[in-house]
Amino acid sequence: MMGYGYGTMGLFGIIPIILVGLIIYAVVKLAQGNNGNNNTRNGRNDALDILSQRFASGEITEEEYKQKKKVLRD
Repeated sequence: MMGYGYGTMGLFGIIPIILVGLIIYAVVKLAQGNNGNNNTRNGRNDALDILSQRFASGEITEEEYKQKKKVLRD
């Protein structure tokens, strides 16, 4: 009879801890999403997209396209 009710109270004590942990995890993940490193990767992809659009529209030559693409990838 010593342990009667302990399991139920233990479960209700763990649930708030799990919820707080999930909230902290979500906040950390959102903060990492705004990290500068992530923006750099997206910036490179955006630059390559813009470069491809400029080549497709005829603004730059194929040689310029290849040269700039190589620079962006390095």
